[in-house]
Amino acid sequence: MALKHEPTAPHHSVQDALRVLETVARRTTGVTDTELARGTGLGTERLTALLRMLRREAYVTQTADGTYATGPAFARLGSAQGHKEALRDTLQHTLDRLRDSVGAAVYMSRYVDGEVKVTQYADGPATPKVNEWVDFRCSAHATALGKSLLTQLDHNGRRDHLARYRMARLTSRTITSDKLLLSRLEAQPPTVPVLDLQEYAVGTVCAAVPITAGSSVGCLALSLPVQHAHRLRRAADTLNRNAAPVLLSLAI
Repeated sequence: MALKHEPTAPHHSVQDALRVLETVARRTTGVTDTELARGTGLGTERLTALLRMLRREAYVTQTADGTYATGPAFARLGSAQGHKEALRDTLQHTLDRLRDSVGAAVYMSRYVDGEVKVTQYADGPATPKVNEWVDFRCSAHATALGKSLLTQLDHNGRRDHLARYRMARLTSRTITSDKLLLSRLEAQPPTVPVLDLQEYAVGTVCAAVPITAGSSVGCLALSLPVQHAHRLRRAADTLNRNAAPVLLSLAI
């Protein structure tokens, strides 16, 4: 199975953020923003935005004299000991913040060994998660997160998945034609969120954006009650713009 790699805005942000982190990490005595600009080649506005994000996620800290040093999150993720637990904790913190900023339940999903897996999620009393009435592994054709994962596979990878899982009709809106689904997946632009408009469950709308890191296929998704469908596209755009911290955690 081959993957389709088409960079999106969050991926470009992560590449720039990693350049900033690498420059900070090389200077154990701290580095000024002027030195960072010179070392990374980034403009002032871009660098300021990245430093704001890196400080918020605790990857860098600003010392009393105004210089920048690596932060506790970078130290935890950069350590081989306890890396898995640190990554999970860091991702959960990011998902919780995303839930609050988009006002919806947020999910992280991965495509592992040919299976769709929701690895983490953040919900709450005002942002309930979707009722998984049909196993997500069997319903990739109907869910936003499943379709987002499938868009990141090549044609043969998609056909292989659909051959293993029958495209059951879950609602009146569910696509059950593999030809139609494959054509829509092929036409899906990588920078545009994938939507599920009551295809998986009546009363629920969802959106998902890709977070491919290296050879790992993943996505971020959100779900909303259908009465909040008017907020879906704006929430999806917010999710996409704020996907960089998740990608950064996976890249360190």
